[in-house]
Amino acid sequence: MRPVYIIGIGMTPFGRHLDKSIKVLTKAALDSALADADIKLNKIEAAWFANSGWGNSSGQHCIRGQVALRPAGIQGIPITNVENACAGGATALHLAWLGVASGLYDCALAIGVEKTYLDDKEKMFQAFWSGFDVENAVEHLKTLQAVSDSIKPYIYEIETDGAGKKRSAFMDVYSAFCRWHMARYHTTQKQLAVIAAKNHFHSTMNPYAQYQKEMGVEEILSARLVSWPLTVPMCAPLGDGAAAAILCSKEFMDRLSYARPVKVRASILGSGTDRPLEDEVSDIAVRLSRKAYEVAGVGPEDIDVAEVHDATAFGELHQTESLGFCQFGEGGLFAESGATRLGGKLPINTSGGLVSRGHPIAATGIAQIHELVTQLRHEAGARQVEKCRLALAENGGGNLGFEDAAMAIHILERIS
Repeated sequence: MRPVYIIGIGMTPFGRHLDKSIKVLTKAALDSALADADIKLNKIEAAWFANSGWGNSSGQHCIRGQVALRPAGIQGIPITNVENACAGGATALHLAWLGVASGLYDCALAIGVEKTYLDDKEKMFQAFWSGFDVENAVEHLKTLQAVSDSIKPYIYEIETDGAGKKRSAFMDVYSAFCRWHMARYHTTQKQLAVIAAKNHFHSTMNPYAQYQKEMGVEEILSARLVSWPLTVPMCAPLGDGAAAAILCSKEFMDRLSYARPVKVRASILGSGTDRPLEDEVSDIAVRLSRKAYEVAGVGPEDIDVAEVHDATAFGELHQTESLGFCQFGEGGLFAESGATRLGGKLPINTSGGLVSRGHPIAATGIAQIHELVTQLRHEAGARQVEKCRLALAENGGGNLGFEDAAMAIHILERIS
């Protein structure tokens, strides 16, 4: 495999864009990435388009990329449609990387676009059931309930009828895993609030973030409960947006008169396995990150900044442990120490993360890359991580058993 570089990034602000279509959001992110790379549209040789919900919201179940990209000027080239739940964006990036690394293409596009906010709230929340094994989704939630019921005093009734109508069913999944972690390691609700408060603070410096309001720990703890112990500010909001990245070979990059490249040191894609809940060392993020570290020739101690999939504050806590940034059971203490805040040992989710930057499903993985490329170029302004050289992105999607159904890990390096 030959070296691959990211030369262009672009994204829309995340939020509720009821007046903007998938096509409009697609063109906005694409145009931004092209301007950032300072290249013409005709230089893109192949595109990977990630989306999960367009079929549910508007009936566009097929040829989504071809439909969305043609008005933006892309036609004739190979366009591959990617659906991998919340990991769709990072999966598109991995496939674009593979296309360039293999030598098949010199310049490729990865783009993720999503509209998750609908006027029909029940339809909006029901869409999240497709991130499970649909035939067995309710039984899966009951299994997680049984895990929680065996843990005292953290019992909370999972509403198998209410989940998916009042909220994303994934919030019940996260809360069940969180209660298990609380019982095993004495993790506290306050530690979750510390993580959420940190991300809400980071987002105040990110103009693309859905929320840009700082929130304190006590304010987060006293907010409306979603699924115990998770309150609203601990959970990713629904919203719309798009993000794009342009990848190329060194040969292509060397022909450019203007380039601010970031090197892709590792791009790893994998799926979950059947494993016992307590077998944490076999978790998908543990397996894939160790492979990514090996490919990149680095370790978790070498990472300067990371973006992880915090669909809830517990998601970030879990990933800091699984990615090797701290020991199992110490994620809450790690956050409380200030290590993951700007200025700390390892700033995590400087964009504000999913809980504050926002989470338009298929756009999320590439939005993480947008943040890390910005950081590695040293162009992040007030939220800049000083002297950062190596960055990691973890983007997971769906749920089967006791872990993500799909996940991609990317390690990026500053070129200077």
